[in-house]
Amino acid sequence: MRVGVVVFPGSNCDHDAWFAVSRNLGHTAGFIWHDSDRLGGVDAVILPGGFSYGDYLRCGAIARFSPVMQAVRKFADDGGQVLGICNGFQVLVESHILPGALLRNAGLKFICREVRLRVETAASPFTHAAEKGRILRLPIAHGEGCYYADNRTLDELEAADRVAFRYLDNPNGSARDIAGILNQGRNVLGMMPHPERAADPLMGSTDGLVILQSMVSAYAVR
Repeated sequence: MRVGVVVFPGSNCDHDAWFAVSRNLGHTAGFIWHDSDRLGGVDAVILPGGFSYGDYLRCGAIARFSPVMQAVRKFADDGGQVLGICNGFQVLVESHILPGALLRNAGLKFICREVRLRVETAASPFTHAAEKGRILRLPIAHGEGCYYADNRTLDELEAADRVAFRYLDNPNGSARDIAGILNQGRNVLGMMPHPERAADPLMGSTDGLVILQSMVSAYAVR
């Protein structure tokens, strides 16, 4: 499997994602620069964490206009797997590929610590290797991670089984404890916690591997 990791000016988790895919999983990973209008024949795309374009205006608000996002949108529309982590999640909602918005944390402070998540659905390419209800320990590192959507959108996400993860101890005030959501096609996942930072025993948790391994095995059976 070949995974493309998009690099925006200000990305700082791109090498973490590359390492998790290439070293921890043993698959091919490569970087895709933000001004590229094509993805180069990848099998999946990761939008990594960081501070794209310095998070000016709003997190992800400038990155949505990068040429690469047109290619990412087409890739997603064609059924390709797209994983947006932290800032990548912010870029996906700003690009209207996923619904809702990411607001300032409820405490108005940057939070960097490990949290516990519950897997809410196993019916996706990103979670099928983890049974519903499984608890994962993953780190977060964000100042704008409070997921918000109107009640109608939240109800639609719930009814369609598109809430991928919930916080057990909501660190940022996210609506209905939501930590990650899927698009209608279930091939795009946005999440604030970092699975790539919990993919090696040296990091204290390998719980993030189940998400990345799910992506690999889902692609293998396509």
